[in-house]
Amino acid sequence: MTLHGPDPAAYAERRQALRTDLSPEADGGTNGGAVLFLPESPEVVFANDVHFAYRPETNLRYLSGFEEPAALLLTAHGGEEDGFTLCVKPRDEQSETWTGRRVGLDGARQLYRADYAHPLEETYEILLRHLRRAGKLYYGHSREPQINQKILELVHQANAERPRRGGEPLVVTEAGPLLAEHRLRKRPEEIALMRKAGEISAAAHQRLMETLKAGDREYQAQARLDYDFRFNGCSGPAYGTICAGGANATVLHYTRNEAVLCDGDLVLVDAGGEYGGYCSDITRTFPVGVGFSKSQAALYDCVLDAQQAAIDVVRPGIAIEEVHKTSVRVLTQGLIDIGVLDGSLDDCIEKSKYSPFYMHNTSHWLGMDVHDAGTYRHAGASRTLEAGMVLTVEPGLYVRSDAPAPEHFRGIGIRIEDDVLVTADGAEVLSAAAPKRRAELESIRRTAAAR
Repeated sequence: MTLHGPDPAAYAERRQALRTDLSPEADGGTNGGAVLFLPESPEVVFANDVHFAYRPETNLRYLSGFEEPAALLLTAHGGEEDGFTLCVKPRDEQSETWTGRRVGLDGARQLYRADYAHPLEETYEILLRHLRRAGKLYYGHSREPQINQKILELVHQANAERPRRGGEPLVVTEAGPLLAEHRLRKRPEEIALMRKAGEISAAAHQRLMETLKAGDREYQAQARLDYDFRFNGCSGPAYGTICAGGANATVLHYTRNEAVLCDGDLVLVDAGGEYGGYCSDITRTFPVGVGFSKSQAALYDCVLDAQQAAIDVVRPGIAIEEVHKTSVRVLTQGLIDIGVLDGSLDDCIEKSKYSPFYMHNTSHWLGMDVHDAGTYRHAGASRTLEAGMVLTVEPGLYVRSDAPAPEHFRGIGIRIEDDVLVTADGAEVLSAAAPKRRAELESIRRTAAAR
């Protein structure tokens, strides 16, 4: 199982909820039941005969917690071998000498509660047997073209037998949207893990604020974060850490992390740990020295005000686009107030005059993936927030060196990001422990400089 992850009963509950959607009754009793198939994610070579650390496909992990190469079938057609099947690598003494003990077939059944377990090389034989009985295949498309081609061949083979049996052709549907609807609403055990991820990550951000000094390089800041994540129980960073000093912070996904951090600049740190298979995603921007300049403070206060206003609207029944619209209105008014934009608020928004300085959305879903599963529009409209959903709230302002703005603002990039759980009557900020008030940041940095 994933380190610190849910117990087997939690995965069983997830599979049972999904099997309800696979049953014949889900399609009005007309489809004969369905097969969900998630293929193996191949191991990836790092160099020569050395591989990257293996990471399972997220949907397979969500339904099983299995951490080795495997294929998963979940079926509800009522026939033989119906239920939960894992195809895994069998135990092998020679291989295990080099890479460690495998779970094997017995472990798949006993530890991971698979109803059936088969060697990985028999995957397609097993799948074909199920396709002959089912009316629909939910398939998690692979990044490997040869795997997708093999599945297409099996579907053709299964369909070729249908006329002799008087059956309708097999319907093939992408599995992602079905799984996304389940993953979008977090269960209690998932929320507990995300709280822990937020707690560890927020503490790591604060420790960096307390220890960073002018003259450090961006990669040294990254190393401190990575250490704290791992030392406190995370499997590692949840995504590529951003430590961007000065004008580097105007690059949204800057990851070079090699420049010297200079007194007088700000540093934008976008980093979160993964705990028990669940992500945190936090951004803080703070002075490399002891305080904000007047221009830095003006932009920072715009972003912080926008973030707080956006968090304040998060609650069940609110469309997710309202979070972004709220952020845009506050940011745009702030840019007008400090002289970056001219015109009325409505005019600046209608003409997107803010967009050279704010070019991304305010939120994305968060969960097992940092940009987690789930659509942002549903039934033709912006999706309505529900209790159990987790989203980021991350407004920012990025004034590039060639931006159409007063010179004293150029080269400043600021983003403030928190992880927000939608609760029954409002919202809970899972990353609230990471300092972000300007006075608090300056106090921390003055204390750090004095040490």
